[in-house]
Amino acid sequence: MPRTIGFIGLGVMGEPMCRNLVTKSGLPVAAFDLNAAPLDRLRVQGVSKATSAREAGAADVVFLSLPGGPELEAVCRRPAGLIETARAGQIYVDLGTSPVALSRVLGADFAAQGADYADAPVARTREAAEQGTLSIMVGGSLETFARIRPLLAHMATEITHCGALGAGQVTKLLNNMVLFETVGAISEALALAKAAGLDPKLLFETLAKGSADSFALRNHGMKSVLPGVFPERSFSAEYALKDLSYALDLAREAGLGLDGAELADKRLRAAISAGDGKLYHPVISRQIGRKERS
Repeated sequence: MPRTIGFIGLGVMGEPMCRNLVTKSGLPVAAFDLNAAPLDRLRVQGVSKATSAREAGAADVVFLSLPGGPELEAVCRRPAGLIETARAGQIYVDLGTSPVALSRVLGADFAAQGADYADAPVARTREAAEQGTLSIMVGGSLETFARIRPLLAHMATEITHCGALGAGQVTKLLNNMVLFETVGAISEALALAKAAGLDPKLLFETLAKGSADSFALRNHGMKSVLPGVFPERSFSAEYALKDLSYALDLAREAGLGLDGAELADKRLRAAISAGDGKLYHPVISRQIGRKERS
């Protein structure tokens, strides 16, 4: 068992995940973020404030929850960064959504220092992060997975070993790709229901009783698309586009053309161009509705 935990990145998902770790694990947690506000909130729960990513990265197990590949690579590869200061026996766990190739390269870089690495992106909502009911998809060796699984269980109720390094990211990217396409279909159904004079609430409730039922319908559809509620500090259209771009990069490398994913990409870009990039990603329904009315 590790004696110390480090946590780098306390954004929308990182803050509640870090809170669950410190309150449930009984282990000391040192965290770092460029924003002081989440550190101040977590200090009440017992998280100690690291003065740098390097300081937080000195723990036995270090979790990273960063916006994307560029931020992850910078923290790991900068001079005196995590790779340069890693030591044998440490484990670094990327909880964010990052490019598959980067996960594999970073894993090799840490291995050269004697440290282990796993990609463990998370799925589900901020509410699930608060409740500790996330789904986590892990790529890495079985030995590393066995060592980090007890800690991941403080944050998630579903923990799946998907394969070697990078497999967790592939699974997460496909999860999100399907989600974004499904939200697009739900938004189309809402726009057409309104145009046809059907009660949208009745439509969604009825769809939930049939073969069109889904997690996306019950959560993104009923809680966001239907009432038109797209809060900030949720999974924004900008973040969604970032994740989808990684999936489309993977598709291009495989020589595949994915029409549905490319349409989802177009819709997210339209939402961002309309000034809705910081809002919860189901905000794409605004653009679909405008198209239907034009």
